[in-house]
Amino acid sequence: MSVHTRALAYFRPHLRATVGAMLLTVAGSALNILRPWPLAFIVDKLLPAQATGTHGLMLLGHDLGAFSLVTILTAVCALMVVFHVLAGGVGYLASLTTIRCGLQVVLALRTELYAFLHSLPLKFHDQRRSADSSFRVAYDSQTLQTIYTDWFVVFKSVVGLVGTFGAMWMFDRDIALLSLVMLPFLMLAIFIYAKKIRDQSTRIAERESGVLTVAQEGLSSIRMVQAFGREDYEVGQFKAKAQSSLDATLEHNATTMKSSLLAGTIVAISSAAMFYVGARHVMAGTLTVGQIWYLSTLLIMLYQPLEGLAYLAWSMEGASAGVRRCFEVLDRQNDVPDLPNAQTVTETRGELTFENVAFGYTADRLILKSVNVRVEQGQTVAFVGGTGAGKSTLLALVPRFYDPTAGRVLLDGRDVREITKKSLRNCISIVLQDTLLFSTSVRENIAYSRPGATEAEVIEAAKRAQAHEFIMALPEGYGSMVGERGGHLSVGQRQRLGIARAFLKNAPILVLDEPTSALDPTTEAAIMATLEELMRGRTTLIITHRIATVHDVDKIVVLADGTAVEEGQGPELVARGGHYAKLYHSAHLGEKNP
Repeated sequence: MSVHTRALAYFRPHLRATVGAMLLTVAGSALNILRPWPLAFIVDKLLPAQATGTHGLMLLGHDLGAFSLVTILTAVCALMVVFHVLAGGVGYLASLTTIRCGLQVVLALRTELYAFLHSLPLKFHDQRRSADSSFRVAYDSQTLQTIYTDWFVVFKSVVGLVGTFGAMWMFDRDIALLSLVMLPFLMLAIFIYAKKIRDQSTRIAERESGVLTVAQEGLSSIRMVQAFGREDYEVGQFKAKAQSSLDATLEHNATTMKSSLLAGTIVAISSAAMFYVGARHVMAGTLTVGQIWYLSTLLIMLYQPLEGLAYLAWSMEGASAGVRRCFEVLDRQNDVPDLPNAQTVTETRGELTFENVAFGYTADRLILKSVNVRVEQGQTVAFVGGTGAGKSTLLALVPRFYDPTAGRVLLDGRDVREITKKSLRNCISIVLQDTLLFSTSVRENIAYSRPGATEAEVIEAAKRAQAHEFIMALPEGYGSMVGERGGHLSVGQRQRLGIARAFLKNAPILVLDEPTSALDPTTEAAIMATLEELMRGRTTLIITHRIATVHDVDKIVVLADGTAVEEGQGPELVARGGHYAKLYHSAHLGEKNP
């Protein structure tokens, strides 16, 4: 299915408005054809009548002998204004309608694209730059309006061409037929340049996406850039990407100008030929001066849309490149879909089982290999191991951020793939190593886990997370803005807001992914005391490198080389002298020799 065919689906809800705009366009085209007529009437009728002293003027079969020439001249000039105002007014309404519809279809595509990006699994986002996805939502989606507007202009041009050609046919068939000679040459020019312009437009979008990526990464990491004195390097990287985009844009503009020059030359040659024939007809007495003037005006009205159609074809090729980039995302298969018979869960015991679980981002590189772990209801289980052992990946399978390559993850004995993702994730609270905050208020950030929460519930969650005191010390309390990514708060404060979210959500399953690794010992101890309150009565899964913080939990699972090599309680595992014992003794040695 072509890009333009798919784009039409977004226009269907606005079909009635579009048809109305099309009818207005037909009326406007008729009025435009009438606009030059009053001057032709003046040149052919009024001026000769004044020069010869005769009258006998006829208009639409009516004798105007009862009116003076000045009165007729005044009426004809007034008619000029009436035609202009009517044509302009009708054109204004048609254009306003198309612009409104165009903006609405852009809104529909943007919303669908943004929503679909949120529904895609993390594997998709892991493989793609976030700036590229943002560029497609913010900029590529706007090209759908260009396609809609251009298709409407095509209709407007065709109506104008048919009406203008009909009017020319009534006056001089030779000139009318001659006006069609240039069409094959114009179509050939469009065909020659269309693919080149489309490819160049795609290249521009990709390179502009690269510019946005470099700018976004550089500015979001400004502290690190300045700390390492890499400002010149980052500016150089940005300039290189911007230069690449500039080169692509310059190449595109050069191609567009060449194509425009070719189309303009074709039109100029055809216009010269028709003026030659028209002048010869005036010399032969088959056309009047007023008629040739009227025909020359119609000729301009004919060739403006013809030349415009060539530019439109190239514009639509460029626009289709942007829309195609949007459809590339919408055509992406969801690797973690809700099954047709997926059930909604409202309650859960929080009993989890990893049954022969294997996972890899690619088929030839498995991160997890046949992991078997059981987590009882209300149990706290810590997952430890070296970097790259697969801890975070394993726990990401619980809320179905990914699906296992092989094996199953069970919740209360049911495969999590048989549960809708939304209801499954409603059963899980997650506290990450670096709490992600939005550039909104403290209140909104805490309530993000439960949008319908009352003010009292938000405050209660903050108190349980021991965040209320520092929140009230902020300039506007719970209404204080946290800054981009929570930049106005310390790491510990951001972490407490993340814990407050989890308290507010009150889910039966809690996932803690390195919740204290970025904290100093004093803050870590305070946060752990808060987390212990949060874990009480919940099934809790913890990932950590801080062995001391989880040594006394209900069960510890040691991952190595993508599989669970040991599990048990801390003291028991130390006594075995295996993988955990090495991690434990290494951690204690590090504490004694900081």
